[in-house]
Amino acid sequence: MPALFEPLKLRSLELQHRGWLSPMCQYSCDPDAAPGVPHDWHLMHLGSFAAGGAALLVAEAAAVNAEGRISPRDTGLYNDAQAEAWERITSFVHRHGAAGAKIGAQLAHAGRKASTWWPFSGNHGTVPAADGGWNTVGPSAVAFDGFAVPEAMTTDQIRGVVADFAAAAVRAVDAGFDTVEIHGAHGYLLHQFQSPLTNLRDDEWGGDEAGRNRLMLAVVDAVRAVIPDSMPLLLRISATDWAEGGVDLAASLRLAREAAGRGVDLIDVSSGGAVAHQRITPGPGYQTGFSAAIRKEAGIPTGTVGLLTSAGQAEHAVATGQADAVLIARAALRDPHWWLRAAFELGHDIGWVPQYERALPRRAF
Repeated sequence: MPALFEPLKLRSLELQHRGWLSPMCQYSCDPDAAPGVPHDWHLMHLGSFAAGGAALLVAEAAAVNAEGRISPRDTGLYNDAQAEAWERITSFVHRHGAAGAKIGAQLAHAGRKASTWWPFSGNHGTVPAADGGWNTVGPSAVAFDGFAVPEAMTTDQIRGVVADFAAAAVRAVDAGFDTVEIHGAHGYLLHQFQSPLTNLRDDEWGGDEAGRNRLMLAVVDAVRAVIPDSMPLLLRISATDWAEGGVDLAASLRLAREAAGRGVDLIDVSSGGAVAHQRITPGPGYQTGFSAAIRKEAGIPTGTVGLLTSAGQAEHAVATGQADAVLIARAALRDPHWWLRAAFELGHDIGWVPQYERALPRRAF
C-alpha cells in the first residue's frame, strides 16, 4: 500500500488515508442578509472534495467572533445560525463522501488582518465602516502593510477571545465536525501574539517568548477543555516568519512541544504571513523540512502543505517521514477529484462514490 493511503488514527478519529484538504477561504457569505453563514456555495465546494476522495476536509477559517473575520464575507462559528448552516455541510460530507470522508472546523481570529477586502472585490486594504468594515484589534497598535492601525487589545479583550475560541469549539462539536483545528498561522491573531515582529507588548501577553506564546497556548487549553477527549485537536502554525527577528524553526519546535503536552494531536505546519517584508523562495515541498523537523524533534504528528501538487510528491513526503499527512489546496481547486486520481496513479483504490463508479472500468484517469 502506498504510504499516502495508509490509515491514520488520531485519538478515536479513524481516517482512511493521509491525503487531506487544506482550508481555503471562499469569501462567499452574504454580509448583509446572513453574515458569517455558509450556504450552498460552501456545500458544493466542500462536497466536491468529499466525493473526490479526501479523507479529511479542513473547512475554511471560521471566525470566533464578528470582528475576527478576515473580510465581511468570511464564515463564522460565533452564533447558532452559523452552526446550523455548518451542520448541513458536515452531514452532507458524512453521507456522500468517498473514503469515509471526515470534516474538521478551523477556528480563527484575523486580528490586525481582519476587515479586509476579499481578493476578488477589486479593492485592497481595510474595508471602511461605510462599506461594512469595522475597527480591528491586535497585540499592539502596529498595522499590517496597507491596512488600518489596530487597537492594542486589553487584558479583558484577550481573555474574551480565549472564551470565544472555546464557545466556537462547542458549536463546532454540536455542528457535527469530527475534529477542530486552531488557526495559529499566517499572520492572524494568535500568530500576531507569537511573533516578536508584531507583538511589542511588555505585559504578561508579550515581552519574552513565553509571554508571546501565552495566548496561543491559552486557546489550546480552552478548546481542549470543551471538546470531547476522544476528539483530536489540530494546531496550524507558521514555522517561520521568513523575516529577520521573527519566529524561526527553533521557536516553533519549542511551541510544538508545549502544545503536544497540552493535548494537541497534530501540528499542521505552514509558514509566513506575519509581515509584508517576508522573503520566501517557494517551490515544490519548500515547507516539508519544517514539518519533518517538528515531527522528529517535538515528537508529534504533523501535516505539511505548500506546492505539493502531484501524487508522487505527496507520497514522497509521507513515505520519507516528512509528515504524517499532506494537505492539498490549489491543486484540489484545479481537480476536485485529486485524491481519486492520486490513488489510481499510485496503484491503489480508495473507493468511489457509487454515482461515479461507472467511470471505473474505463479508468478515466
